[in-house]
Amino acid sequence: MPMLHIRLTGDDDAVRGIMNLLQSIDGIEHVEEVDDLMPHLDDDDSSSAGLHDTRGPDSHEIEVDAPNPATARKVREAVEALAFDLDAMVEFEEDEG
Repeated sequence: MPMLHIRLTGDDDAVRGIMNLLQSIDGIEHVEEVDDLMPHLDDDDSSSAGLHDTRGPDSHEIEVDAPNPATARKVREAVEALAFDLDAMVEFEEDEG
């Protein structure tokens, strides 16, 4: 069963939209937003720490179990189309399992 790892960069509305889309696709039983384990490089001692213009859209990690490669392809196509409409960016990594 393919496991898709999706990195979504966008606002909270984009994340909700993508999550709702994923849960509505036939055959998809597991959709989960996982914690971002990467440290953020916002140095508290920096002269620009906390300034509004240094904060961009948030990055979110989503895991999706697809029952087969055809459904994984359908997920990729649907997520790419919706992300474009929501002005968000997506990256995919797929584990064959």
